[in-house]
Amino acid sequence: MDAPVQPPKDAPLKGVRSNLVQSIRAFHVHELHDAAKALGQHFLYANLAQAQTKQDVLEMIAQQFTFPTHFGKNFDALYDCMTDPLHKSGPQPGFIVVLEQIPATAKFDKEAREQLLDIFRDAADYWGDRKVPFRCFYSFR
Repeated sequence: MDAPVQPPKDAPLKGVRSNLVQSIRAFHVHELHDAAKALGQHFLYANLAQAQTKQDVLEMIAQQFTFPTHFGKNFDALYDCMTDPLHKSGPQPGFIVVLEQIPATAKFDKEAREQLLDIFRDAADYWGDRKVPFRCFYSFR
């Protein structure tokens, strides 16, 4: 009797590059959570529906990602928390990050949204250089 065919390890995210930041359009949060579990990767989720300002966004990410209390609540500190301390803590299996309902308000305008996404693009590059998958999916409200 033949052994059952096992799906490839990357099957949950087939066709999705391993280091990118993209709109969540084709996925649901629970699918991404299940993919992270199947791949043995970290799943980081932040629902930003109540955020209005940059400070709100940073505080909500810090709280929902369980950053240390000394988190500086600025974009540089966000990048630092997403990269170096994790790298120094040992080998990482990969990351699936979801930023849901990023605000589109006067106090968190297009420039602020792009700066936020640039932090995650830079983190994707950082982990890509270390051959660690880092996928970030986002949506706007």
